[in-house]
Amino acid sequence: MHDYQNITRYLYSLRNRGSKYGIERMQTFATALGNPELKLSIIHVAGTNGKGSVCAMLEALYRDNGYKTGLFTSPHLVRLNERLQINRTPIGDKQLSDYTRKLSQVVEELLEKNILDETPSFFEFITAIAFHYFFEEQVDIAIIETGLGGRLDATNIATPELSIITSIGLDHTDILGNTLKQIAFEKAGIIKKNQPVLIGKLPREAKTVVAEQAEKKSATIYYLEERFEMEPLPKTNLLGSYQKHNAGLALFATEILHSKFPIETTHALCSVKWDGRWHTIHLNDKTVILDATHNQEACLQLEENLKALSKKLQKNVRIISGIVGTERAKEIIPRIAKFAHSFYFVQVDQPKACQTSVLKSFVPTSFEGLTQCVGVTDLFSKGECLIGEPNDVIVVTGSIYLIGEIITIIQGKEADPIGQDKLHPN
Repeated sequence: MHDYQNITRYLYSLRNRGSKYGIERMQTFATALGNPELKLSIIHVAGTNGKGSVCAMLEALYRDNGYKTGLFTSPHLVRLNERLQINRTPIGDKQLSDYTRKLSQVVEELLEKNILDETPSFFEFITAIAFHYFFEEQVDIAIIETGLGGRLDATNIATPELSIITSIGLDHTDILGNTLKQIAFEKAGIIKKNQPVLIGKLPREAKTVVAEQAEKKSATIYYLEERFEMEPLPKTNLLGSYQKHNAGLALFATEILHSKFPIETTHALCSVKWDGRWHTIHLNDKTVILDATHNQEACLQLEENLKALSKKLQKNVRIISGIVGTERAKEIIPRIAKFAHSFYFVQVDQPKACQTSVLKSFVPTSFEGLTQCVGVTDLFSKGECLIGEPNDVIVVTGSIYLIGEIITIIQGKEADPIGQDKLHPN
C-alpha cells in the first residue's frame, strides 16, 4: 500500500462494507493504538451548520499566534488529504499511505484475535489516522469536527479542552431524530464531565436540552449571546451574518481557553480560508460564487446572501444547483427561485442525489426564467465557466459534493479516486 491509488482503493473498500454508527469499535481501535486522542489538547466542534467554519477560524487564530495546529474536517472538496491538516497543510500522500498501511495491520491483528468482530468504517479509520498523526507530529492544539451528530460519532472518544455546539437544526433526521430536542441530545453527547461547553444561538427547546446535559456532567456552559450582548460580533472575511456568529464562537472559545492557550492577536479572523462557503472565484470575465447549502437552516443563510447580492447588482443571478435528498430540495429550490434569473440543474455524483427532473419540479409555477437540466461539464471546464454573459455573476449552491466536483474541473485536476460523496461520515 505505497501509493495514493492503493490507499483510496483500500479505504473505499471500508466504505463498501457499510456505514456503522456507534463508538464501541472506535474505542477498541483507539485503545490498540495507545489512545493518541487522550494525549492531545482538543477543541471538539459539533453543530448542524457552521462547525466547519468555526474549525477553520479557530485553526487560523491559533496558527497566527504561533501554535502548531491540527485540523480534522469532513468531507473533502477535491482530495482526501484535505481532511487532515497541520498548520493548514494537508497530509502528504506518502504519510497518508504509511498511516493507512500501519493502521490496517493493527485492524487485521484485532480481527484475527477476535478483539474486533468487524472492520472499522471509513470514517472511523480516517479519524484514527488523524488522532495518531496529530499526536506523532506533536501539535499544540487539535481542532476536531464531528462527522455526524456527536454522541455516537467516531470523534467522540476524545476528552476535549472545550466542546462547541455551533447550531442545531433539522438535518440527518433519519439518524439523529426528527425533532430539535432529539437532535440536540445527540449533539450534546460531545459534552464531557467537568469540561466546558460553548453554544451558539440555539432554538429554545434545543438550548434547554443542551443545558440539562451540561448540568448532568458538571460542565460549565458558556452562551454566545451573553458574551456579545453588549458589543457587536467580530468581523471576518467570510461573508454572511451567520459567519459573524461563527467568528464570535471562535473568538469566545479562545477567551475561555486563554489561561492554557493565550493569544495576542485576532487579526486572523479576517483572513480565514474556507472554500465552498460563499466562496468567490473569477473565471475570465465572470464571477462564480460557490456556496454549499445542504439543509433548511443553511438555506435561510443562503437566502440572506442572495437577497443582498441581488440588491447590490440590481438584478437576479444565474443559479446552478445540485442537491442530495428530496426533502432538502423541496425546501431550498422555492426559496432561492425568487433570486434566480435562470436555473441550471445538475445531478450530483452521489447515490441519493436528486435527479434533475425532480429539482426542476420544485421550481414555483410563477417562475418565468429559463430552467435547464445539464451536466457539470456543460457548465465548467478548466479555468472557464461556459454559461452566462460577460460580467455575469453565477451562484452555485446545494450539495458540498457538487462544489467539490466543480472545483476539481476548474482546477483541471483528476477526480479523487474515492469520490467525495462516497465518503459519507461514518
